[in-house]
Amino acid sequence: MWSKEETWELLEEEECLIADGFNEAVIGIVYGVQPRAVYSVKKIVDILMEDMSYEDAVEYFEYNVAGSYLGEKTPLYVYDIQEDV
Repeated sequence: MWSKEETWELLEEEECLIADGFNEAVIGIVYGVQPRAVYSVKKIVDILMEDMSYEDAVEYFEYNVAGSYLGEKTPLYVYDIQEDV
């Protein structure tokens, strides 16, 4: 297990790209030759919903966040497993 501090240190060392405004949604780092930040889609949508509806938050995420490819260090976005679904 890595602490949040260790995670952020590694992301900085590896010059990984970060999604602005979504630091609380980081859930880890891709392991391997090309480390990348990994974000929870649910947490990003929750953050966006502080200022917009669920539908608008999902649309914003899909178009403006997940839809942005900035090269090999672009973050990854994962859907959380929902146990109660």
